[in-house]
Amino acid sequence: MGPSNEPNHLLREAISSTRWTYEALAAAVRRIGAENGESLRTSKSAVAHWVKGRQPTGQVGQYVAEALSRRVGRSVTTVEIGFAEPSESLASSHDPIEAATILGRADVERRNFLAMAAFSAAGVAMPLGYDPEPISRLMRTRTTATRVGVEEVEVVRQITAVFSSADERLGGGHGLTTVTAYLADTAAPMLSARFPNEGVRQQAFGAVAELAYLAGWKHHDLGQEGAAQRYYQLGYQLAVEADPYGHAGWMMRALAHQALSLKQPRNCLALIENALRRSVGRVDGQTEALLHITHARAFAATRDKPSAARALLAAEDALTRHDDPQPSFSLVSGPAAGTVASHTARTLTDLDDHAGTEQQHRAALIRWDSEKYKRVHALTYADLGDSLAAQARADEAVGTWSRALDLMEGMTSDRTRKAISSIRPQLAIYRSRGVPGASDLERRAREALT
Repeated sequence: MGPSNEPNHLLREAISSTRWTYEALAAAVRRIGAENGESLRTSKSAVAHWVKGRQPTGQVGQYVAEALSRRVGRSVTTVEIGFAEPSESLASSHDPIEAATILGRADVERRNFLAMAAFSAAGVAMPLGYDPEPISRLMRTRTTATRVGVEEVEVVRQITAVFSSADERLGGGHGLTTVTAYLADTAAPMLSARFPNEGVRQQAFGAVAELAYLAGWKHHDLGQEGAAQRYYQLGYQLAVEADPYGHAGWMMRALAHQALSLKQPRNCLALIENALRRSVGRVDGQTEALLHITHARAFAATRDKPSAARALLAAEDALTRHDDPQPSFSLVSGPAAGTVASHTARTLTDLDDHAGTEQQHRAALIRWDSEKYKRVHALTYADLGDSLAAQARADEAVGTWSRALDLMEGMTSDRTRKAISSIRPQLAIYRSRGVPGASDLERRAREALT
């Protein structure tokens, strides 16, 4: 939407309905910008200029919409507040096949537009109010003459596996447009085909849901949280068609996991508890353990230590079960034992148990293959260094962070960049104290970011 000389009555009315001052809205926008990796200087005068008709730059319009959404407890779009024409808003279709095509093509043709989408705290709860029945009926009436069988479904799984493996080695930026173009042009249209039976149809939806999850995960790794969230929501819709219990529960976990990473625990407990109700008794022990560990993180984020401890025990108990084979949708996160250890460490970090955090990070490192899961190792070493620094073990922290930087070389990943940025203030302190290796590591960190 171009510049306008007309006052933005929609924005003025939206702000008035929240009973916020311009300064309060500006502060909320700055907070949301920080969540998305931007340091903004938004002030009340900026808000006044927007109300007079000036358009915000970059992603700020999305941040304003998200701030108002959190204030009123429902989704507020940029269209509703006069920052976009309806045709400019990111299309949101009730039909997941159509949505997959729209998202994938947007990623290829309007990459920056989709990357600028803002994460929505209200959007975390999307699965809780989702009614799949009318959407499923609609999709079944739109079948084409094309026939799709097990072989085509297997090809989708193979392509997803290849790019998932490359993602772990090279970061989320590697192959993103290839993945999303394949989703839009080949995988999503396949879902409107004729299948030999219901079982193959479910397998097809499950395979494409895993591809959508991969696209979301790649955006998450690049720090593009709004785009990631939209792919996770799409993955949930597709997973419901494949398996409304285990696979749909897993996609609910993905949405909760993202929100917890962004320090937005709202709706996470309800979401993961719904996922557990769907899944317990219907999934293998490894997958169930991954749900329980996310439950523990949600409790820790809300400072409910006793409940977090119970969820940690439930995860460990489920992990000892060796019953049904682990499905491909949860195998994508790597060995369950390593993931449980890693997220146990994050849970203990939220509970200020740094010694326990260290122990669990070390356990995670030995449970993951260092070549196959290079990025996981890099981020785990970075987190392990943080836990050592919190215990005043400076020499060990510097050595551990150095190992993390070694592994991060050549990766296109915003998460690794953020990990490097986060250690720089502590390195500056160590350098001033003369801690061996701190000066050299500080230089390497600076160079890695430039």
